Amino acid sequence: MTAEWLSVLPPIVAVVIVLWRREVILALLLSVFTAELLLQTSMLGGLPLAGLFTLERIVAVFEEKDNARILVFSLMIGALLAYIRHSGGVTAMVSSIIKRGIVRDGRQAALLTTGVGAAVFVESNLSVLTAGILSRGIFDRFGLSRAKLAYIIDSTSAPICILILLNAWGAFILALLNSYEFEITAAQVLWGTIPLNFYALVTLVIVVVTAWTGKYFGPMASSAVKVHADGEEEVQFAATHPAYMLIPLFVMVAGMVGFMFWTGDGVLANGSGSRSALYSVSMACLVAYSMMLAGGRFTHGKLVKIGFQGMGELLPLVAIVLLSLALGASLKDLGTGMFIAGLVGEYLPLYLLVPTLFLAGALISFSTGTSWGTFAILIPIGVPLIQVFDLPPSLVISAILGGGIFGDHCSPISDTTAISAIASGCDLLEHVRTQLPYALVAGAITLLLYVVVSLAYL
Repeated sequence: MTAEWLSVLPPIVAVVIVLWRREVILALLLSVFTAELLLQTSMLGGLPLAGLFTLERIVAVFEEKDNARILVFSLMIGALLAYIRHSGGVTAMVSSIIKRGIVRDGRQAALLTTGVGAAVFVESNLSVLTAGILSRGIFDRFGLSRAKLAYIIDSTSAPICILILLNAWGAFILALLNSYEFEITAAQVLWGTIPLNFYALVTLVIVVVTAWTGKYFGPMASSAVKVHADGEEEVQFAATHPAYMLIPLFVMVAGMVGFMFWTGDGVLANGSGSRSALYSVSMACLVAYSMMLAGGRFTHGKLVKIGFQGMGELLPLVAIVLLSLALGASLKDLGTGMFIAGLVGEYLPLYLLVPTLFLAGALISFSTGTSWGTFAILIPIGVPLIQVFDLPPSLVISAILGGGIFGDHCSPISDTTAISAIASGCDLLEHVRTQLPYALVAGAITLLLYVVVSLAYL
C-alpha cells in the first residue's frame, strides 16, 4: 500500500517541471503518469502499466459528459474569437469606445473590464470570456499587457460567482450543505458566508484598487513592456461595425442565462453550467457565422476555414484542460485531497481551526486545480467541526469556500486559469507567474483576518 504522503508527489512533479522546463503540457503529463504509477505500485510491470493507465485515464475524461462539454466548449471559444476578430467587429468596437470617450486611458480600460467581469456573475467561464473578448483590443490600444487583462478577468470572475451565489456555484454548495442539520437553514448558512468570505472580498478590493490606480507590483509591473516590445499585439482587421462583436456576445450572455433556466427547470441556480456554456457559445458562433456570411465579404468555405483555424490556435490550451481533468481524476483516486485535509488536526487551538481550514482549502485547490472538488472534500470535514466545537457555521464554510477559490487563481493545472489565459490571449505560464503574487497577498491578508475574527468570536 502506497504511503499516504506519496499522494502529494504528482502535484509536486507538476510544479517542479513547470518551474524547471516552463512546459505545462509536459508537466501535466508526467504528473498524471506519476499518479498512475503510484496507483499501480501493487501490480507487476509498474512503468509499462503506468504508461497504459495514463492513456486510459486521459481517454476516461471523455466518459464524463461535463468534461466532454468543457473540452468542446474550449474549442468553440477559438472559433468565436476568430469570427469576431476577422469580421472587423473587434476593431470597430475598440474605435467606437475610444471615439465616444467611454475609455480614454488604461485606467478606464481596466475599470471597464472589471465592471463587465463583475456584471456577468451567472458562470465564471462566461464572465472571463465576455470581459476578455471585449477588452483585448482595448488593452492593446492603451499599451496594457495581456497578463494584466488575464489577472483582472480571472480575479473578478470566481470571487463574484462565490459571493452572489445566484448560479450553479450556489446550487452546488447548497446541495452539499443540505446533507447536514444546522440550527438555521442551509440557505441561511450559505448567505451568511458572503460578508465572511474574506478571500473573495479582499481579491476584489485588490483588483479594483489596482485598476483604479494603475499601479502593479511584482512580475506584472514589467509585463506590459515585455509583451508589447516583442510585437505580439493582436493582428488588426479592417473595422466594419461593432455589431459583429456585440451581437454574438449578447447572444452568448443571454443564451447562457436562458439555458441555465432551461436546464434547471426554471430555476437559475439549478442549471447546468457546462451544458449552458457549450450551448450559448455554439449559438454565438452560429450567429457570428450567419452575420459574416450575410455581409457578403466571406464565403461559406472561408468561414469554415477561419473557424477551424481559431480552434487550432487553442489546441495547446485545450490539451492543458484535458490533462488537468485527467490529473484531477487521478488525484481523487490517489486521495491527495483527503490526505491534505487530514492535516487539519483536532488538537489545534480553537482559534486556529478556521484559518487552518482556509489554508487546507488553498493547498488542496492549488494541488488539484479544482475549487468544486475542494468544497466536496472539506465541507464534510468542516461541518463535524462546527457541530463538535459549536463553531459559527457561516464562518467555517466561508473559509472553505475562500480556500477553494485560491487555487483557481494561481494553480497552473486549474481549468479556470487556462480559460482565463484563452480569453485574454495571454501565455498560461505568464498568467500564473504574474498573478501569483496577488493571490498570495490576498491569501495572507485573509489568513490574518480569520485569525483575528476567530480570536474575537471563539
